[in-house]
Amino acid sequence: MSKLLPDDVKEQIRQILSTMQNPIKILYFSENEGNCQTCSETKELLSAIEGINDKVTLIEKDRNTDKEDAEKYGITMAPSFVLLDDNETYKGVKFNGIPAGHEINSFISALLEMAGTPIEIDEATKKRIAAIKNKVNIKVFITLSCPHCPGAVQNAHRLSMLNDNIEGEMIEAQTFQAISQKYDVSGVPKIVINDKHELVGNQPLETILDQIEAL
Repeated sequence: MSKLLPDDVKEQIRQILSTMQNPIKILYFSENEGNCQTCSETKELLSAIEGINDKVTLIEKDRNTDKEDAEKYGITMAPSFVLLDDNETYKGVKFNGIPAGHEINSFISALLEMAGTPIEIDEATKKRIAAIKNKVNIKVFITLSCPHCPGAVQNAHRLSMLNDNIEGEMIEAQTFQAISQKYDVSGVPKIVINDKHELVGNQPLETILDQIEAL
């Protein structure tokens, strides 16, 4: 675990997560290790986060044997996990792959906001988000060495937390090369909305909203 969360980083995360307001759950889906590049590392990271704060509960599932749960949360890859709020409600926040490296920032942000930390978005933008009636899926392809990727993931997750019609998912491009090739990911972050509208780079939230409203 030391290479994933050195002691000084773990202490920083402990201090940040001490502000968590409500309990949350991490529902983690793995599969047979031979078919899963980073399942063991992802479980170690999530277990460490659970150990840091008692408001975090980790629940492990198998993508292939726990098919009902996998289908409920739209799990098609492993490792993948979703966050559930204090009512055990899925708010569309999903991670496909390990959120290590720079991506630890979007993970910590999602934990805090799922646990009740107010999302700092102006009221006019919140009204635009609330007005979205169609089902929207936002895929954000990232790499762990990308410093601009966490911002794009945070935007997708915040949209999902503010509107039940929206799902935002991080996809670690190097782990999931087949789907990355399918969506022609040559640079990150790459944002794909409903499998057809594409944006490259850490675009402002308003730009993503423009694309969603044009669907």
